[in-house]
Amino acid sequence: MSSLVSTPFTHPSSARIELLSSASQRHHIFLHSFLPRSSSSGSSSRSVRNGRTVRCAVLGNGLFTQTNPDVRRIVPPDADRSLPRVKVVYVVLEAQYQSSLSAAVRALNAERRYASFEVVGYLVEELRDESTYRTFCEDLADANVFIGSLIFVEELALKIKAAVEKERDRMDAVLVFPSMPEVMRLNKLGSFSMSQLGQSKSPFFQLFKRKKQSAGFAESMLKLVRTLPKVLKYLPSDKAQDARLYILSLQFWLGGSPDNLRNFLKMIAGSYVPALRGAKIDYADPVLFLDSGIWHPLAPCMYGDVKEYLNWYGTRRDADERLKDPNAPVVGLVLQRSHIVTGDDGHYVAVIMELEARGAKVIPIFAGGLDFSGPAERYLIDPVTGKPFVHAVVSLTGFALVGGPARQDHPRAIEALSKLDVPYIVALPLVFQTTEEWLNSTLGLHPIQVALQVALPELDGGMEPIVFSGRDPRTGKSHALHKRVEQLCTRAIRWAELKRKSKEEKKLAITVFSFPPDKGNVGTAAYLNVFSSIFSVLRDLKKDGYNVEGLPDTPEALIEDVIHDKEAKFSSPNLNIAHKMSVREYQQLTPYASLLEENWGKPPGNLNSDGQHLLVYGKQYGNIFIGVQPTFGYEGDPMRLLFSKSASPHHGFAAYYSFVEKIFKADAVLHFGTHGSLEFMPGKQVGMSDVCYPDSLIGNIPNIYYYAANNPSEATVAKRRSYANTISYLTPPAENAGLYKGLKQLAELISSYQSLKDTGRGPQIVSSIISTAKQCNLDKDVSLPEEGEELSPEERDLVVGKVYSKIMEIESRLLPCGLHVIGEPPTAMEAVATLVNIAALDRPEDGIYSLPGILAETVGRNIEDVYRGSDKGILADVELLRQITEASRGAIFTFVDRTTNKRGQVVDVAEKLTSMLGFGLSEPWVQYLSKTKFLRADREKLRTLFEFLGECLKLVVADNELASLKLALKGSYVEPGPGGDPIRNPKVLPTGKNIHALDPQAIPTAAAMQSAKVVVDRLIERQKADNGGKYPETVALVLWGTDNIKTYGESLAQVLWMIGVRPIADTFGRVNRVEPVSLEELGRPRIDVVVNCSGVFRDLFINQMNLLDRAVKMVAELDEPVEQNYVRKHTLQQAQELGMSVREAATRVFSNASGSYSSNVNLAVENSSWNDEKQLQDMYLSRKSFAFDSDAPGAGMMEKRKVFEMALATADATFQNLDSSEISLTDVSHYFDSDPTNLVQSLRKDGRKPSAYIADTTTANAQVRTLAETVRLDARTKLLNPKWYEGMMSSGYEGVREIEKRLTNTVGWSATSGQVDNWVYEEANTTFIEDEQMRKRLMQTNPNSFRKLVQTFLEASGRGYWETSEENLERLRQLYSEVEDKIEGIER
Repeated sequence: MSSLVSTPFTHPSSARIELLSSASQRHHIFLHSFLPRSSSSGSSSRSVRNGRTVRCAVLGNGLFTQTNPDVRRIVPPDADRSLPRVKVVYVVLEAQYQSSLSAAVRALNAERRYASFEVVGYLVEELRDESTYRTFCEDLADANVFIGSLIFVEELALKIKAAVEKERDRMDAVLVFPSMPEVMRLNKLGSFSMSQLGQSKSPFFQLFKRKKQSAGFAESMLKLVRTLPKVLKYLPSDKAQDARLYILSLQFWLGGSPDNLRNFLKMIAGSYVPALRGAKIDYADPVLFLDSGIWHPLAPCMYGDVKEYLNWYGTRRDADERLKDPNAPVVGLVLQRSHIVTGDDGHYVAVIMELEARGAKVIPIFAGGLDFSGPAERYLIDPVTGKPFVHAVVSLTGFALVGGPARQDHPRAIEALSKLDVPYIVALPLVFQTTEEWLNSTLGLHPIQVALQVALPELDGGMEPIVFSGRDPRTGKSHALHKRVEQLCTRAIRWAELKRKSKEEKKLAITVFSFPPDKGNVGTAAYLNVFSSIFSVLRDLKKDGYNVEGLPDTPEALIEDVIHDKEAKFSSPNLNIAHKMSVREYQQLTPYASLLEENWGKPPGNLNSDGQHLLVYGKQYGNIFIGVQPTFGYEGDPMRLLFSKSASPHHGFAAYYSFVEKIFKADAVLHFGTHGSLEFMPGKQVGMSDVCYPDSLIGNIPNIYYYAANNPSEATVAKRRSYANTISYLTPPAENAGLYKGLKQLAELISSYQSLKDTGRGPQIVSSIISTAKQCNLDKDVSLPEEGEELSPEERDLVVGKVYSKIMEIESRLLPCGLHVIGEPPTAMEAVATLVNIAALDRPEDGIYSLPGILAETVGRNIEDVYRGSDKGILADVELLRQITEASRGAIFTFVDRTTNKRGQVVDVAEKLTSMLGFGLSEPWVQYLSKTKFLRADREKLRTLFEFLGECLKLVVADNELASLKLALKGSYVEPGPGGDPIRNPKVLPTGKNIHALDPQAIPTAAAMQSAKVVVDRLIERQKADNGGKYPETVALVLWGTDNIKTYGESLAQVLWMIGVRPIADTFGRVNRVEPVSLEELGRPRIDVVVNCSGVFRDLFINQMNLLDRAVKMVAELDEPVEQNYVRKHTLQQAQELGMSVREAATRVFSNASGSYSSNVNLAVENSSWNDEKQLQDMYLSRKSFAFDSDAPGAGMMEKRKVFEMALATADATFQNLDSSEISLTDVSHYFDSDPTNLVQSLRKDGRKPSAYIADTTTANAQVRTLAETVRLDARTKLLNPKWYEGMMSSGYEGVREIEKRLTNTVGWSATSGQVDNWVYEEANTTFIEDEQMRKRLMQTNPNSFRKLVQTFLEASGRGYWETSEENLERLRQLYSEVEDKIEGIER
């Protein structure tokens, strides 16, 4: 037997396991989730939930953690007054020690020997509450002993440090077990102290210091703790004895049982409390449990050997037949040892019993340290065959696999999980909330828990953050939540089944989206040619042995199959119907159907229904079903769009998922492309309960989701709210926009001006340049002189320089051309433009210099100065920049050309590189540059850069997207990887990874802060230049989830810099604090902000919203002159006007209500379901006026519309960021959906329109442009650019839709900002409508989308955004009726 001391475990039937059912009836709990507790004191806000008033509770102190430390207070009876009193105060992260420690103290007090013990315990999170913190300080004032453990939240660690420091010298003992170094330094036992921690080479501190700990480090640390006391026993000095007792204390603490803790208190009291010095108090040595091993509640002991455990398991008498089946699924569980040894294991027992009851075998492993990778490899993999014993692994710790809440080692975790190669699920025990607090919270999980236990495990590849256990507020014990445990266990077994089932029998439901609902839009997904991709996936699966019977021969035939109902009448616009579900069947299969009636009436309703049945659209091929996900259902209803909270899914939506799970019986669902609406349905933000709609809809089906690699934020929402295994796909290869028509002519004129400017022809060419520029509408972007005006040679150079600079900006803009097809990586040549842009960025952390920088140095210039000069229109600089750009492209083109074969595919880059590097002259880039003025470029820097580009090239052309899907389908581990912009962060490549975001507490980084300062300074400069030198007093801006992930928090940092504060990182690099920058250092007034966070940002970065709100409140309370602090100026005015405190008036961080997304302005515009701009503005106000309050973070998002309106009314400028070349203003509807420009004008007392700016950090030369300039740049490079629209047309059906979408989004900008020039619509009409051939191609390729295009032109004119000739409008009306007939006739 391998354990040192066998510990008996009670049989579960005799142990009273308190299990809390999360209510047997959904109706009861539905209200329970949103209603306050009856006993709740404190304020409560009212919000109208679709016409019915429901009170939303702001519980007690408005914080997440509501429990009271008094439940952990034990005071000995008065009868014990004769004995010396020992008072112990402890602070822990989780409550699992509460019952064990309380039992130990009660046992000691019952003995009535030596001393009487008073004890009180605090959970770290409770100390946020000021009154609890005061009580804590009072408790410390007469405490003998302080104990702290796992204190890793910086702001709270500092509060604890401040309180304990005051009393440290007076107290008899201070014991701090693994925590932040600041708190560890408080340790004091006699002469033993850790105050030198950090300077010394102490092994304790090294535990936290080493970022790159080897996996064995934590293990060797535990061995050290086990052997040191024996060694130290023989050292005479007091210091050695005190150190020995510290390590024994750590052993007692990690041992955690009531016996161990009783002996621990005896040892400390007898050795260090002066009143007990003389009394010889005997204590037993710590009972040691295995550091790691296998534990089962019914087993006679803990096992240190997997073979022994499996032998016991195979001979169990209580096991039913299913568990004896050699083919039963096996699930590995990862447990925390502290819960087992302290006896707080009821929730673990429940999961084990539930899995076994469902026919799965279990191997529950545990570890005492924070590194579970070693035990996972030791106990879950067969040492002989190297194959895993398990089919799925579920971690019940909630922590990252290596490092818990302290330092994580994700590469080590990924290495261990790759060896296991099974789905890895990380379920969540509630740590900082009681069950009731979680049920009542609209946010769901506590933000700190989201950061530690959801975001960090995702970096390991963990999925499905299902809350499976709660906490009892009295005893602190964990208890299982039955409904959630069922959901967790069923889903784990379903993932395990994928490992066991054969390919022939597996059923897959591929789900496509149709957004906005229209037949021309079936198969919508960002940057993806959906039907060609599905076709390519199915062809591959068929080859691989899946049953894909009857698959058509071409993607076009596949579209026909799904989109047209062959049985229907000829003129039917219907999609193919796969199943008609009767109302009775629907109600039987959908347990939550009755809850949808409040929003949608009785089934079947009128969406996805024929009046009697609910209709499921799609087509089945063998074991593959391709279905069309229904839409939200309220897009076309302006009244519903105004609701501040989102409506529930409609009956048709619920019926679709009931069909997939219970009638088609899918083994997995594959959501195809970015993105559908399932994950955006109402419910808690993170940590769903069983009444949250995404949880109910996805049911038990494993969810695999193809997601665009550049959208990690929404991918993360899909992971957390619909339990998706997200697999990234590449965005289409980018190209430079190039020049066409008049712009091309201009470039030729400029080139002849440069060669002829000193001859007599200079002035004549300049006047041609001016008139051509005006024809191209460039006079809006560049101030041009009148055509006959006399100009000096310098003035002529400047005019030409400015026009040239504008043209170069258009020419070099990156465009994703066409649409991506899964399984078709770009060819090497298609990757050139991407590589040129990767090469344009300095990467100082890797010692890589940018190519433009290296080339500029060659001619004695700094590239930043060249950028500045070119922006100003200095002709020589514009020309130099063009030469640098051309040389960069040429050098990279030559390099790529040499690494590819005749078919344009990349052949072994590594071999080719080795042959190139090392022969100086034969390096292709050197050969190319030797023919230019840059022949003296630094060889060493170039070599380093091209080695890096060679690596990037391999990644761009790698093809893992299909392979990863197949891994997920066979129940294997899909390697995680970051999402984001491949140009900024090539680690995003190759695609086909399980996308994750980043550690939310790691942003903003120092580099992001640096970039943010540049952008904010340029924004303020630009605003001052446009407004007579006046500073903007308020800027209204938007924070997006994805752009903060890609840029590591740049836009977040911009807000901090505007108000003049800087973020402060803790020892682990986590940002949870800010401090004000002095006005002297800032050199300008503090600018007020109104921050509108997207719903996705709110879900991912609630910690950062907390940080921002604290920062704004801090700045509002600074004692500074109001003309230097606009935050304070406006807050004081608003506080007076609204009759509230300054802190309350300083509310500037807004978003949607929890579980709601977007302002719905985009839905109204896309579906033309709005009457006037005021209606759009009302939508924005009603949906976006929910504030986050750092003083009451547990209250979630509270509606504060008045403060929102008053803050917006002070805005002088609106501002957004563009963060990557693929997504610009008219590519997606999110940007105009969040734009408040016209709204601010309607709220301002003077009725003045604010300036609107867009920061573009997509290239090395960051720009701040006006909104109008950006819309023009967008139109010129995309909508009106033959290179772009021809690229789209080559994608066929989907391409036409992309063209229509750009025009609709342009109308969106007209509606929210009025910043679209008339010529944009006029030119678009010329391009797509007047050109007869183009018109015919559009109509034949996708008549439904062409009809929408024509309708959008007519709408733009009808709403007054486009003035055009009657002849144009007549042609459009004529076309509209033609295309209507054509659509009717297509099916005839």
